[in-house]
Amino acid sequence: MYRSGRPNWLARSMNRVSAWQFSAGFLAPGNWVTLEVAGRRSGRTVSFPVVAVDHDGRRYLVSMLGERANWVRNVRAAAGRAVLRHGHRRPVLLVEEPVERRAPVLRHYLEKAPGARPHLPVHRGAPLAEFARIAAEYPVFRILPRAEKGPGPARILGVAPGQPELVPKTSSRKGFRG
Repeated sequence: MYRSGRPNWLARSMNRVSAWQFSAGFLAPGNWVTLEVAGRRSGRTVSFPVVAVDHDGRRYLVSMLGERANWVRNVRAAAGRAVLRHGHRRPVLLVEEPVERRAPVLRHYLEKAPGARPHLPVHRGAPLAEFARIAAEYPVFRILPRAEKGPGPARILGVAPGQPELVPKTSSRKGFRG
């Protein structure tokens, strides 16, 4: 369904249904969310179903299709400004993790997102060194809260400039932390 890292018609159709389901929070675990981000060319809001994972007290999004995923390019073009939906809208700032910090998140992601396993060339039980070997090919974004309006990093809620790692996880709904 993802030949050459791109979804075919069936995958696109399934992604549309999943995005609706995850947005509504309908029969979806709290870590199944819909990512909404401005399209890098059109500027229109584009929605993608994704799995958010918690690791060491922080929340992340991982690109199972690697660098070629459209949502990764769109997030970078939008300077990380996006919205996560799971029953409600949550404005977020997605901060790309440095390659050297991705390996443990990638391993945890494969444990929590079984649908991603065929797309990463490492077994979920592999040593951390194997994940470090592929980390540069699979973007990982830390999820931070963001004010509804404003220029992104300057409007991160509850964080002094230059200190995004100090943001505590907050939840206004059981099962969803964004």
